[in-house]
Parts: sequence; C-alpha cells; structure tokens
Amino acid sequence: LAMGRALMARPKVLLLDEPSMGLSPIMVDKIFEVVDTIHKQGVTILLVEQNASRALAMANRGYVMESGEITMTGEAKALLTDPKVRAAYLGE
Repeated sequence: LAMGRALMARPKVLLLDEPSMGLSPIMVDKIFEVVDTIHKQGVTILLVEQNASRALAMANRGYVMESGEITMTGEAKALLTDPKVRAAYLGE
C-alpha cells in the first residue's frame, strides 16, 4: 500500500527501506517482483534491504555499510560474487 501511494506522485526516485521485512516468503517474492517492475518502468530505486543476495541480484550498483559508514561500493554483480561480501553478508 505504501509503495502504491508513493507511485501515485510519479516519482523519478523511489526510496525503499526494508520492504520485505517481516513478510512471508511468498510476499517477499511479490515485493521483489513489484520493485523490479517499477525499475523497468524507468523509476530509479534506492533500496535498503536485509536480504542482500536478492537486492544485489536485481541491482545495478551496491553499497555495503558497516557501523553507518560505506565500506564497499561497486557494480552489484561484482559485490554479489566478492568473497568478503559473501562471507560477511550472505552467510557463506
């Protein structure tokens, strides 16, 4: 509902903070589908998300923050395969 209300203003940039938090796995899938659809329609999305692997899989760029400071940045696909990111944030 909150995303729908935000989209009514036809934003150029949509800021989303943990849109999947507390949702069932099926609803998480739906949220990520909606975010992807919105992005494909030309809306830039700034997404803060606990599900780092899902977020990086669909993102263009990624930023890794530790204690409020950006410690890594780069193309999302590169961060997704970075051993440090995988160990610290993706549980591997």
